[in-house]
Amino acid sequence: MKRREFFETVGLAAVGTSVLAGLPSISLGNTKLKTGKGMKLTYEVKRINLKHTWTISRNSSDYKDNVFVYLEKDGIMGVGEAGPNIRYDETPESTVATIEKAIPLFANADPLEYVQLGYDIKELVPGQTAAKAAIDIALMDWVGKALNVPLYRLWGLDPNKSPYTSFTIGIDTIEVVKQKTLEAAPYKILKVKVGKEGDEELIKAVRSVTDKPIRVDANEGWTDKEVAIKKIEWLVKNGVEFIEQPLPAKMMEETRWLRDRVEIPIIADEAVKTASDIPKLAEAYDGINIKIMKAGGLQEALRMIWLAKSMNMKIMIGCMIESSVGCSAAAQLCSLIDYADLDGNLLISDDPFKGTDVVDGKIILNDRPGHGAIVR
Repeated sequence: MKRREFFETVGLAAVGTSVLAGLPSISLGNTKLKTGKGMKLTYEVKRINLKHTWTISRNSSDYKDNVFVYLEKDGIMGVGEAGPNIRYDETPESTVATIEKAIPLFANADPLEYVQLGYDIKELVPGQTAAKAAIDIALMDWVGKALNVPLYRLWGLDPNKSPYTSFTIGIDTIEVVKQKTLEAAPYKILKVKVGKEGDEELIKAVRSVTDKPIRVDANEGWTDKEVAIKKIEWLVKNGVEFIEQPLPAKMMEETRWLRDRVEIPIIADEAVKTASDIPKLAEAYDGINIKIMKAGGLQEALRMIWLAKSMNMKIMIGCMIESSVGCSAAAQLCSLIDYADLDGNLLISDDPFKGTDVVDGKIILNDRPGHGAIVR
């Protein structure tokens, strides 16, 4: 086959060598993707309101100010979300400041080189992983849309293997806890926040209206290992499947002591952010709770999954209070995990996006390209 015939066969109208000197296009179904560089990065802060006051051992909230990132090139828009968390010294202001530092990075970026871009994003500033997560989510959303595939397909995953998600009951009065539990009727698994006075009463309130499986998250609320072991022994008798972060992250030795004496798995939450945290946790925890906002993006979350699997640790994917952008992005990885806690978008009253569905408690991925979340 002659050179000209070859280029005509693959869809390139080659005229001499001038075509090769320009920007070639890759034909992907109905998508024409240019391989030139440069992306436009913009952002906005949106307030999302909670259906109920959200109380955990550290604080209470009625709303969250999340930051949404938009990456545009060739008429394709990738969308990401940051849910800043004060536990990690993040605010909407610090998140915006970090995102602004990424604008020059994308001025000459080739989005198809997303792996290297992911590392560049990771090195922007120390910490501030929610901001980095928003940028990485938007980048991967753009890639999926440009290639016209859902992200789970890009990574070779089976969407039908996604697990049931738990639905979280925050700390509240006994009557409101009962009400929240009844409102969670469509979900097969509950996650109950504890870590303050009256933990047993909260569990009793839940148990008074349901016999569903319960998972418990103390959010570092117990600070004494002897107190923690007594509480966990009581929780085991009341059908609790596992406990997240019973002691503060810094109390590794005490958590190791606890793990050797309790019958249910202990899952790291605040103790784990990125892949580099995992090896040291394997001696004290049975598993990890990966949150895209803590990890700094989908690419780091995927690295965490493979590392945790290599160490025979259980894997949960959780979330902050997020819209369907953040939760749908995280859901793309769900076929690789043991437990899901992707209910952040279910806890808010004014989700500006629509993405992954939850049917009878099971996460259902759609076939839209990227992370699959669209504006309502």
